[in-house]
Amino acid sequence: MEAKMVSNQKAEHPVNSAFASKFAKSMFLSVLVLSILTFIGTRMFTHVDLNLYGYMVGTIVFLGGFFYRFIAWGERPPTKIIIKKGIKLLFRKSTPKTSVEQLATYRFIWNRGIYRWTQHFLIGWGCLLSCLVTFPLVFGWMYFTMPENGYYTIVLMGMDIMTVKADGLIANLSYNALNISAFMVIAGVCMALYRRIKNMQARAEQKFIYDFLPLYLLLFISITGLLLTVSNLFLHGWGHYVMSLIHQYSVVVTMIYLPFGKLAHIPFRPLSVFARNYREHYGEQSMKACKICGDEFVSSEQSKDVVQVLGINEIEFKKEDFHLAELCLPCRRKYRIAQFSGFPTHEVKVKEANQNAKG
Repeated sequence: MEAKMVSNQKAEHPVNSAFASKFAKSMFLSVLVLSILTFIGTRMFTHVDLNLYGYMVGTIVFLGGFFYRFIAWGERPPTKIIIKKGIKLLFRKSTPKTSVEQLATYRFIWNRGIYRWTQHFLIGWGCLLSCLVTFPLVFGWMYFTMPENGYYTIVLMGMDIMTVKADGLIANLSYNALNISAFMVIAGVCMALYRRIKNMQARAEQKFIYDFLPLYLLLFISITGLLLTVSNLFLHGWGHYVMSLIHQYSVVVTMIYLPFGKLAHIPFRPLSVFARNYREHYGEQSMKACKICGDEFVSSEQSKDVVQVLGINEIEFKKEDFHLAELCLPCRRKYRIAQFSGFPTHEVKVKEANQNAKG
C-alpha cells in the first residue's frame, strides 16, 4: 500500500502539486487568464471603468461557485464517462450542426411546442446577448473613445476596430444592446411565468426557490436595467445613482446564486453537445435490444456504461437472467409494477401518452 502511494505521488504532475485541490487550481488559472486579458484589453490598465467594479467582483465569485459545482459534478462516474468520451468525439462531422441545434436554435425544445421554444429562445438569447456586451465592458476588453466630435471609435482588446457616427445605426445598436436583451428576457420570463401558473402539470411540479426565484431575479435585473435608460432619457438622470446600485446588487446576487440553482444549466449547456455526440456515435455502431420486448432502445456502449456505473456505485439491479438496465423504459416500469403487484409482467397494462415524445 505504501509503495503504491509513493508511486502515485511521483506520478503527480508538478503543477498539480502546487495547488491544494482541483478547485484551487481552476480558480487560480481563471483569475490569471482574466487578469492577462484585462491587462491587454485595457492597454495596461489605462482604460478601467471603476463604476463596473462590482460586476467584476461578482463575476470572479461566480467563477468560484461555477468551478466548485462543476468539479463536484464532474467527479461523478457517469459524468466522467460523458466528458471523457465526449472530448474524443468532439471533432465529429456532425458536431457543428449539433452545436447549432443545441446552443443556438434550441431545436430540441421546438419538438415540445412553439410556445415553449419561443420562451426559451427569448430568455436564452436575451441572457447571452447581455453577457456578450457586459463582460467585455466590465473587464475592459471593449470600450469606446471619441477622437473627434460626432464619431466613436470601437476598441476591442486594445485595438481600434472601427470608427462610427455617434448617431449612426451601429452606434445606436451598441447603446441599446442591453435594452434589447432586457426586453427579450422580460418577454420570455413572462411567458414562462404564465405557463407555470396556468398549466396544471407545471403547477404541480413547481417549487418557489428552484423554479420561480430564478425567473423573478432575471425579471428584476431586466426591469432595473431599463429603468436606468428611462432615468437618463426622460428624467434627466433623476434617481440614476440609486437605481444603478440596485441594478448592480441584483446582478451580483444573481451571479453568486447562479451556479447553485436552476440557472446553472446555462453555463453547463455546452456539454449537451457531448451527450448528443455520444448517443449518435455509439448508436450508429450497434444498438441494444430490450431483453423482454426486443425493441432497440439505446446503444450497446451506453447500456454497458450504465451497468458499469451502477457497479461502481454498488447499486445492483441484476435479476434472474438479465440486468434491469438491459430493459427499455416501458418494460422496466412494467417489471417493477409487476414486482409490487404480483401480476405477471406481460399482463400489466401501462399506458404512457408521452412514451415516444421527442425532445
